[in-house]
Amino acid sequence: MRRGEGRGILVGSMGFEIALVEPTIPQNTGNIGRIALAFGCRLHLVGKLGFSIDEKACRRAGLDYWKHVDLATWDDLDSFSRALPGKRLWLFSAHGKTRIHEADFRDGDALVFGNEQRGLGLDLVRAAGERSVVIPLATTAVRSLNLANAVSIGVYEASRRIGFPTSAASPEIAESTPEGGEPGRPSRRRGGKCARS
Repeated sequence: MRRGEGRGILVGSMGFEIALVEPTIPQNTGNIGRIALAFGCRLHLVGKLGFSIDEKACRRAGLDYWKHVDLATWDDLDSFSRALPGKRLWLFSAHGKTRIHEADFRDGDALVFGNEQRGLGLDLVRAAGERSVVIPLATTAVRSLNLANAVSIGVYEASRRIGFPTSAASPEIAESTPEGGEPGRPSRRRGGKCARS
């Protein structure tokens, strides 16, 4: 896959763009891929990654959804933003200025998240001004949230503001769902035992 070339699964869908800047933990990215697909978003991986996007852990965290994720990769944040002219970027950070429930999200906006260790650079966050977003926490004992959890909260709140997607699951996913099962989750045989780890 060339950098910047999405897979086109969500053609015709607006939704949000989710950008992860230099993510390092494949399990987080796999889970975020599942979130992106569930809410009709395109996932962008920006800069140097701490893993291969073909890595087994990344696919496992996304279960069998990973192959359906509309995915694009970019060398840096500048090339990502240049490729989306007219899109508004919201930078999520513990140092953000606008509380998430006060952000004026619009359909098609890009939600940008830093990596698990460093987050986004303070210079970027400050330059974003009102478009830097903070998720308020109830205590200072917690410095930050897990990346996948922060993305979940961000995408859910932004979707709540503009209206949730209403389309059904894609036919490929629906057809692969075991009877009475959840899409993407392996079916269990009746009376079978789970393996111990």
